[in-house]
Amino acid sequence: MSLDDLVTEARSAETRNLELRSTEELVGLMNQQDAAVPAAVASSAADIAAVVEMAVERLQAGGRLVYVGAGSSGRLAAVDASECESTFSAAPGQVLALLAGADAPSALEQEAAEDDADAGRRDVHAAGVAATDAVIGVSASGRTPYVLGAIEAATAAGAATACIVCVEGSELGRAVEREIAVVVGPELLAGSTRLKAGTAQKLVLNMISTISMIRLGKTFDNLMVDVNATNEKLRARVVRIVMTATGVPRETAEEALAAADGSAKVAIVMLLGGVDAPGARARLASAGGNIRAALGT
Repeated sequence: MSLDDLVTEARSAETRNLELRSTEELVGLMNQQDAAVPAAVASSAADIAAVVEMAVERLQAGGRLVYVGAGSSGRLAAVDASECESTFSAAPGQVLALLAGADAPSALEQEAAEDDADAGRRDVHAAGVAATDAVIGVSASGRTPYVLGAIEAATAAGAATACIVCVEGSELGRAVEREIAVVVGPELLAGSTRLKAGTAQKLVLNMISTISMIRLGKTFDNLMVDVNATNEKLRARVVRIVMTATGVPRETAEEALAAADGSAKVAIVMLLGGVDAPGARARLASAGGNIRAALGT
């Protein structure tokens, strides 16, 4: 399918004559356009769940979740990957993003790099992608050469593959095992896929990483108990998490965290399981890091 035929490049009849509208009207128009995105994402719920299960299977077996993208799509993927280490204490490199032109000195040169399919193949090889990994290509148009090259190399390596696109019947969709097609229609500005398409991709990426980490036992109830407390805000949050999860006063939570070397998981199992820090660590280790399993609940 040519670029001219893609819905992501089409003009919207609802957003003509933008420069003739007031600022307040434009704000309302953009908000109205964005409001349609969650429904489009919801229509792909089954496909998103299937991709999450694919990723979790690889992660549980010691593999990695690897995003591949270019331009706005790639930068959104990179943001999502970078959050996993701090939010969920994911091991360095367990979730990573390969971005076209990542080392380019300017944004324009980075954008140009999306046309290099060979670079996509090289980056996948350099990352050591293997059959143990899950690789997800992110491309609004579903035809980005860098992403297609990367998926080709990932498939050859035996990795599980999926994609997030915003069109139907894309080349990328045909190249992967599982496709998430979130079709949000023409953009406010024709072809500016950092808008609705980017919002849709961000929502889907949020789901993939967050739900994968929930499945890996990185949460307890709706608390981020595996957060890596590297600053004052996060250290205060960890104390509140332990207090909320166990019902103990602040002083008790702080004492437990001190004994647990700052680990909310260990502190919670200590307090709810009535064990010391070594005992809590042993329980968590035997339960694969899952607090409920460690507590036998």
